[in-house]
Amino acid sequence: MSENGFKQLSGYRIMWVWVLFDLPVLTSAERKWATRFRNDLLDLGFEMVQFSVYLRHAWSKEKAESYARQVGDLVPDAGHVQVLFFTDKQYALSQVFHGKRRSKAPAEKPAQLVLF
Repeated sequence: MSENGFKQLSGYRIMWVWVLFDLPVLTSAERKWATRFRNDLLDLGFEMVQFSVYLRHAWSKEKAESYARQVGDLVPDAGHVQVLFFTDKQYALSQVFHGKRRSKAPAEKPAQLVLF
């Protein structure tokens, strides 16, 4: 612990939570559930990376696991949802491609205010 009693933040402790999903959208009811699931992810503070891929920053493994439990509670009866965890150091190694162009760094980290 640091002098002020808080654990030192590090790239090995800070986590990124990724939610990947494939939900059925053949009927109007299924489309409604899929839209509701996406909106619920946004309400939890996730950002859309691609249409069925969302991510969120978490200050600790424990908080990341808490987000995963919340996502699990939202999953519709049909479909497939995966939650992946990456440390900040691992996320920094990501490569992003836009057509033939490559961006060496992933998208900027969100500017979030954390209240203790």
